[in-house]
Amino acid sequence: MTTPRRDGATHSRSRHGSGPLVRAHHGVIEALATHTTVLPLRLATVYRDEDRVRAMLHERQALFLDRLERLEDHVEMGVKLYLDVSPDPSPPAGPAPDTPLSPGRAYLRHRRAEQHSRDDAQRAAERAAERIEAAARTHAVERARHRIQEGELATGPGTNVSNDAYLVPTAHADAFLTEVTHATDGLTGVRVDVTGPWAPYSFATLPDPDENAP
Repeated sequence: MTTPRRDGATHSRSRHGSGPLVRAHHGVIEALATHTTVLPLRLATVYRDEDRVRAMLHERQALFLDRLERLEDHVEMGVKLYLDVSPDPSPPAGPAPDTPLSPGRAYLRHRRAEQHSRDDAQRAAERAAERIEAAARTHAVERARHRIQEGELATGPGTNVSNDAYLVPTAHADAFLTEVTHATDGLTGVRVDVTGPWAPYSFATLPDPDENAP
């Protein structure tokens, strides 16, 4: 199963939080990204006045220009892979018992079915990951790994097993989206969630300035 999404609000919640400040920050960056290459600063980066901003831009000009050149005409695509195992798996194939199972044996049979489904889903996830890797080798130029999403960060059903971002040339974005969206075709117990294109947040990180910087 696949879930391609392009909504900015979803990306903002899933990676950067869900508050009004986060959404506003994300909205400004995405609006600018439709017109030019952007290099998002870390959210809540604060300088005391405009003179300090100018000094920072002057001191780091070469670094900014190099990174902007690298990101020009590229977008970020997010890819999350989930195990999505049925909570009530079918029992393993075989002849039905002649007599009803005792509660204990029925429980063990159900646990074996659950383990069988998880094993199948894990193999399916490995196959889907191979297909995603193949698409990335063709269309992406860089990958950033993010932490697995759990708890409040998790979106939708299933267990998140990979959470990656890919830097993709703009001209390849549609092809990357199409190929990754079909990465789980013919596979059961696994789904892929594709988001983007976004401004390249995951690839815009700059080294922290000196301790003396504001």
